[in-house]
Amino acid sequence: MKTVIRDDSVVAAVEGLCIRYGRRSVIDNVSLKVARGEVAVLLGRNGAGKTSLVRCLLGQQRASAGAVRLFGEDAWGGRCAAMGRTGVVPERPDAPPEMTARSLAAFCARLYPHWATSAALTRFARFDVPLDVRFERLSKGQKGALMLTLALGHGPELLVLDDPTLGLDIIARRGFYDELLGDLADRGTTVFVTTHDLTGIEGVAQHVAILRAGRLAVDEPLEGLKARFRGLRFTGEDGGDREVESCGPFHAVSTRAHAWGREVVVSDFDESRYLTWQASSASVPEVESVSLEDVFAIVAGDDKG
Repeated sequence: MKTVIRDDSVVAAVEGLCIRYGRRSVIDNVSLKVARGEVAVLLGRNGAGKTSLVRCLLGQQRASAGAVRLFGEDAWGGRCAAMGRTGVVPERPDAPPEMTARSLAAFCARLYPHWATSAALTRFARFDVPLDVRFERLSKGQKGALMLTLALGHGPELLVLDDPTLGLDIIARRGFYDELLGDLADRGTTVFVTTHDLTGIEGVAQHVAILRAGRLAVDEPLEGLKARFRGLRFTGEDGGDREVESCGPFHAVSTRAHAWGREVVVSDFDESRYLTWQASSASVPEVESVSLEDVFAIVAGDDKG
């Protein structure tokens, strides 16, 4: 097995990662890297292994096989040092039920030498998180905002978010991403996030990885992913059935009927090939962009492939 090369431009990396629970394999030979300063998102259906991968990356769980590195060091053996440079927002907000935002911030201030108390208090006020209400009595949105504030309080180099907007309403989700964008603009923090909120993360993410059946199905920049997954609009009474069957020079991965005709999504769109097709055919469909949600549904929606 190859060893992950230590590279200061790579904040986190897994290579040949395998995670098993007994005889059940959750992650099978997955390799990916998170570059410094980027927002990388890991997607997958429920049970795809996202949280297990995050736990291994944070040194909370030992991999069954493969290499896992955080800041160039073994994630399992170097966890204590790495956590001083990392902020974590867990899937389910968790803190001692009797503690308040004020007491939790004071506790964290004793752990981190670079803790910014004034910035934490400003975030609490912006998120409407009461300082002296017990954690157990906070709303889901307030708990999520509290976790994000604590994760950012020491100015981490890496922010790891495990489905951070789960259970939040649309206003709370919007506030979460606005805060995340603001912090990224201020410091250029590296972010690794798993989420089901594809609409919210699409405006933030730069790199996308998609797990399917324990394997990595996609691992590329979001811009490139959306450039090659494009929709073709076949209009007319027959919806362009003959053209749809071949889809010109492209590979069709999804077809949807509409009142105006048919939309076909292709996974290998290329502008030059499209122009050549357009020049050689009298009936060529219009091209339109597709959302990250559409791409995810195509890539991860059918385990049979």
